[in-house]
Amino acid sequence: MLLYASKLCFIVMASKPQRIRHLVGATWQSAMKKARTMSTETHTESSMKDGFSKYAEYLNNLNDKRERVVKASRDITMNSKKVIFQVHRMSKQNKEEVLDKAVKDLAAVTDQYLSRLVKELQGTDFWKLRRAYSPGVQEYVEAATLCNFCKTGTLLTLDEMNATLLPLSDPSVEPLQINILDYILGLADLTGELMRLAIGRISEGELDFAEKICSFVREIYRNLTLIAPEMDDSSDMKQKMETMLQSVMKIENACFSVHVRGSEYIPLLGPADTSYPLLGMPDIE
Repeated sequence: MLLYASKLCFIVMASKPQRIRHLVGATWQSAMKKARTMSTETHTESSMKDGFSKYAEYLNNLNDKRERVVKASRDITMNSKKVIFQVHRMSKQNKEEVLDKAVKDLAAVTDQYLSRLVKELQGTDFWKLRRAYSPGVQEYVEAATLCNFCKTGTLLTLDEMNATLLPLSDPSVEPLQINILDYILGLADLTGELMRLAIGRISEGELDFAEKICSFVREIYRNLTLIAPEMDDSSDMKQKMETMLQSVMKIENACFSVHVRGSEYIPLLGPADTSYPLLGMPDIE
């Protein structure tokens, strides 16, 4: 029994260095693994910070650009309205003079304000910021098409309008082009201005010009009724279509009133009293 205990003690004493080396090795491996894990976590955390910093910088730059684009759009809207008001000053006596002034003002809007928008958006994915500049572009389309109709009696097409923007862009980058959606929405607003113009022309005795406007507006409405249901902004376009129909009806009623009742109340078109109402509709300056 004593001999067996001595042998067991010897075995235990002999095995201690191996156990110690095993424990030391395990501890070292654990420490190295923990260090590698901490290094990986630190590297991952640093990579995430760098990534989010880039995202934050991109969003900040995009927000700054959006603010500049909104400001440019407001300037385009305000000055395009001035061009439209200039066209409405037209009369039989000053038609050419007023239209020439309106065309020059429109060119100034293009060179001074629309060019700023083009420089902000050229070479970028400008669809992301469309909501920021769409109101200004629609107003510009309205002013440009109104001037062109009064000068030539025809519709200014989207391709013709975009061709005027190409010289404003850097040829090495993707140019900003007016998209068809904003063009159509601008045309819808154009009909309201043409209705006001037609009523004013009738009050001055220019019935032929008013009838030409009536046919033009009716044709725009007829064509837009075919494509409006397929448009993305169908809710906006639906409201514009209702307003457009009202404009068509007002022009038709005014022209009809002159044809049917003009012999009774206005023997000669263009009376001295230009305040005479047509079907209860006051003249619009």
